[in-house]
Amino acid sequence: MTRRTAFLALGAAAVAAGVTGGALFLGEGSDAGASARRGDLPPATAKVVRTDLVRSKTVDGKLDFAQRRAVKSAVEGTVTVAASEGRTVELGQALYELNDKPVTLLYGPVPMFREMKAGDRGSDVLQLERGLRDLGYGSGLHVDTEYDRYTEAAVKRWQKSLNRESTGRVGKGDVVFQPGQIKVVAADAALADQVAPGGTVLTIAATRPVVRAQLEQTDGALTSKNTKVDVTLPSGRTVAGKVAGTVRPEEPESASGSGAGAQKGITVEIVLDGGASAVSGEDAKASASVRFVSEAHKGVLAVPVEAVVALRGENGGYGLQIVQGTTSKMVRVETGMTADGRIEVSGADVREGALVGVAAS
Repeated sequence: MTRRTAFLALGAAAVAAGVTGGALFLGEGSDAGASARRGDLPPATAKVVRTDLVRSKTVDGKLDFAQRRAVKSAVEGTVTVAASEGRTVELGQALYELNDKPVTLLYGPVPMFREMKAGDRGSDVLQLERGLRDLGYGSGLHVDTEYDRYTEAAVKRWQKSLNRESTGRVGKGDVVFQPGQIKVVAADAALADQVAPGGTVLTIAATRPVVRAQLEQTDGALTSKNTKVDVTLPSGRTVAGKVAGTVRPEEPESASGSGAGAQKGITVEIVLDGGASAVSGEDAKASASVRFVSEAHKGVLAVPVEAVVALRGENGGYGLQIVQGTTSKMVRVETGMTADGRIEVSGADVREGALVGVAAS
């Protein structure tokens, strides 16, 4: 095999094995077990080390809250009390006020899609009744899917506590259902703004802090749920986390309104070990550094990638030139993962601390 042929063969094998740490050294590798004289010693040596190899990618990230989403008005009106950015809103509290009436947060997965009144049935009625009970208006109330006279009476007591007209009915614009307590991350409608049905009034998120990061479309493997990451926060502290999932990126439209100016890629949300305490005191407007760990091999033997030699002969494969004093010998090795310029090696004749030949720097 010519040196060029050996190089092409080794290059193809390296790509197939996922070698990304650099080019493998192509010496005139003899068959494994062959010895070399003093004059055949390599120009430089390196030690076989036991280490952790980690394949990773680092991108910029941004502190945020999970499951960011818009809250849209169900009815037309004027904003008389705007949403308060940064506030955490819980069951029974007002998100904002429209036409001088509070729009109240209640818990449940089904959105408010109709006016509810006596005689109605459905899962939205069940959510309403649970909320009334949890707010202390459950006296005589049967928590089920039926809006009966007991539900109506409970609604009237609740409405009276809010200084609203006690109609016993709940209008589409009176409440907003969300799965749990929320964080107001943006007030999209200001005081005195006119909003139409379907107009965005505020942007909310879950109260769980996350880091958002954008990856290339080719980084799909890194977006898998529970992929481990290390996040360096704006303060310089590094905390561990994992991918919670992908989210739809915020895509500002271009001047033509076509959205052609939107960023391309995959946006992931990362939850941090330690939750809210992990980001306490951090600057939410500053960037974080996110290191995705796609693969890790712990405690393996490794050498510089340029130490690996393509073996000649009918058996082929790869080898290392082991240097012992004034002599050396070629030994066959199996190669594995590469990262940061090192490659995993194993074989009967490979020992931690052994000297191996490398190309001169």
